[in-house]
Amino acid sequence: MPDARLTRWLRHASPSAFTLYAVLAAFCTYSCMYAFRKPFTAATFDGLSWLHIDYKVWLITAQVIGYMLSKFIGIKVVSEMTGGRRASAILGLIGLAGLALLGFALVPPPYNIVFLLLNGLPLGMVWGLVFSFLEGRRTTEVLGAGLCVSFIFSSGLVKSVGSYAMQDWGVSPFWMPLVTSLLFVPLLLVAVYLLAQLPPPSPEDEALRTRRRPMNAQERWHLFRTFAPGLVLLILTYTLLTAFRDFRDNFAAEIWQTLGYGDQPAIFTKTEIPVSLGVLLLVGLMVVVKDNRYALRLNHLLVLGGLLLTGASTLAFEAHWLSPPVWMTLVGFGLYLGYVPFNSVFFDRLIAAFRYVSNVGFLIYLADAFGYLGSVGVMLFKSFGYAEMSWLRFFIVGSYAMAIVGSALMLGALFYFERKQAAPPTPHLHPSDHAKTVV
Repeated sequence: MPDARLTRWLRHASPSAFTLYAVLAAFCTYSCMYAFRKPFTAATFDGLSWLHIDYKVWLITAQVIGYMLSKFIGIKVVSEMTGGRRASAILGLIGLAGLALLGFALVPPPYNIVFLLLNGLPLGMVWGLVFSFLEGRRTTEVLGAGLCVSFIFSSGLVKSVGSYAMQDWGVSPFWMPLVTSLLFVPLLLVAVYLLAQLPPPSPEDEALRTRRRPMNAQERWHLFRTFAPGLVLLILTYTLLTAFRDFRDNFAAEIWQTLGYGDQPAIFTKTEIPVSLGVLLLVGLMVVVKDNRYALRLNHLLVLGGLLLTGASTLAFEAHWLSPPVWMTLVGFGLYLGYVPFNSVFFDRLIAAFRYVSNVGFLIYLADAFGYLGSVGVMLFKSFGYAEMSWLRFFIVGSYAMAIVGSALMLGALFYFERKQAAPPTPHLHPSDHAKTVV
């Protein structure tokens, strides 16, 4: 699908034109992927259970397990993927997820639960493949923020579309995920085609952000050992953020129902739009910070601020100072203020700050793999340990736990990387780049 003329134009386009093009292509691609992943969560599947456990809990757990396995597979696949194969891989993976939704519609419950696992299994690798087109560039903050906004905005959008499909079109909850995903196929094809035309980072990009290369197993292990204490603290923080974010995303319908907004499909999108815009603005502004070491410090503080906002807004809600929509918006803003940097700019700046020739895909997927493992753990913990606790109450308790524990972990990570940066900088190069030190 290469278009030489379009790629040539992008090489010589102004930074603003290139950034707008890349953001739109990546945003639309990942938003369309969400149409294959999240619509089913708009249904509550009332009255259905299996082995005395809520049927929807089984569905979400199955998909998250598939998604988690995909992240572990992606540690190798995404970090080793070459640029020419990414676009076809994205379409192939999403196509497999669509076939799984067809199986979910055709096979009766509870036997169709396995198709949600098969749906999540390919989709977990799409993020890394899309972000691989964007990493290592002068404007990666803006590009990454634009991409991350897609999963905030599209999560609400596809749930709203799914709700309308059930309420206004009479589509059953079992066919609704497939119907919703098919509506996004034309845009998906156009978006992936446009994304595939992006040229690799320029020499100036490499000088500012360090060269990016595929990594084999030995190189991945060396990178992890080099920053092991700090990476462990960051991954633990991200695990908390992922588990909380996944719970909020998957059980938004039940939480809104408890809050008295269950008959308003637009509420999913209405509360996510300000979150999307706010996170896009704050994370995107990081592009003005040219010093990679200073930017890494600011990313720590950004995540820390998001964690504290989540806990503080929940405290204010319980004190009846905030209405439910305002509370859910602020919790979402704080959550994604912590979550989004990990999925885009945090590891990109870490690599650039220490001039380590590698790629972001490995670090993102290492964190994601354990993040979704934590998400599965939370689902099982809620289902078997606190089954009688309401979704809303569990969500409130979870926000406090994430804010307190996550803040402590981030402060530890900040201290570690500040100490690490105090040592004389040593460039870490890909084996084939020993004579190509990036200055």
